[in-house]
Amino acid sequence: MKSKLTLQQYTDGISQGNRVVLGQAITLIESNLPDDQFLAAQLLEVILSKTGNAIRIGITGVPGVGKSTLIELLGNHIIASGKKVAVLTIDPSSQLTKGSILGDKTRMEDLSKNPMAFIRPSASGTVLGGVANKTREVMLLCEAAGYEVIIIETVGVGQSEVEVKNMTDFFLLLMLAGAGDELQGIKKGIMEMADGLAITKADGDNIKQATAAQAEYQHALHLYPMPASGWSPKVLTCSAMNNTGIDEIWKMILAYHEHTLASGYFDLNRQQQNIKSLNAYADQLVLDDLRKFIATNAQVKEIEQLVKDQQISPLIAAQKIQEAFKRDIKGKT
Repeated sequence: MKSKLTLQQYTDGISQGNRVVLGQAITLIESNLPDDQFLAAQLLEVILSKTGNAIRIGITGVPGVGKSTLIELLGNHIIASGKKVAVLTIDPSSQLTKGSILGDKTRMEDLSKNPMAFIRPSASGTVLGGVANKTREVMLLCEAAGYEVIIIETVGVGQSEVEVKNMTDFFLLLMLAGAGDELQGIKKGIMEMADGLAITKADGDNIKQATAAQAEYQHALHLYPMPASGWSPKVLTCSAMNNTGIDEIWKMILAYHEHTLASGYFDLNRQQQNIKSLNAYADQLVLDDLRKFIATNAQVKEIEQLVKDQQISPLIAAQKIQEAFKRDIKGKT
């Protein structure tokens, strides 16, 4: 069995930009073993001062819109400008088998071979939001390893898949021209949070339709209130087939970055995201303790039986469990 690295070895490897050690550190972060979690917490504390200097980009879109293809082109384009790029891709997990394909590294074969790039696929598991459970921590590790642009690709578009907005600086929504009115409900919720839109597959016979969609979405965005960033979201068209529009997308992201830095929104947004992350961690820790209590407490089993026998409602049962949990905590303090 391969022995784990020491805290110093992890720290040195990450600071040197060693991709193998970075991968091992991510595996450590994603582990649920108590010893691994303890070491992971120490590692995050040590590297924290070296994080926060990257541009964080979230990219989402409906299945089939071409997220992976665009990200590969965008990643190579950014690397050509001299910056190191880390791509964190999230694959949906089966709620039955808990399995995941994790195929994004295969789909970005060209980018994965570039020494200036790091691609890490992760399974979403049971986490809502289209992001994996430890995406934020993995992002921090990549920043500490010297990656100047972090791209997070989410599972797809849905009302629950907005967590990526809470951990990135720029949120890019990819759209298809002529996708149909059945997607309007999905579009509205995500569009309100998008900092920029890109109509993909704007090539061949689809150019006219893509241009029309660009004008339509730009008009729709003008109907929304001005976002807190003070930035007016833009709509662009692009084509992976013709490799067009990629430079324009990158320039849009850089313009947004400069705008928010100058206005002070960039730092404010990062601070707010840190607080949201704090609250999320606190919620998770409390939930973990509650689940352990439910799994081991005899009184809970009695309450569950009453619910099965329809002697009390699930709501009243939950309140009883909450009261028992509070008494248990009070008794331990």
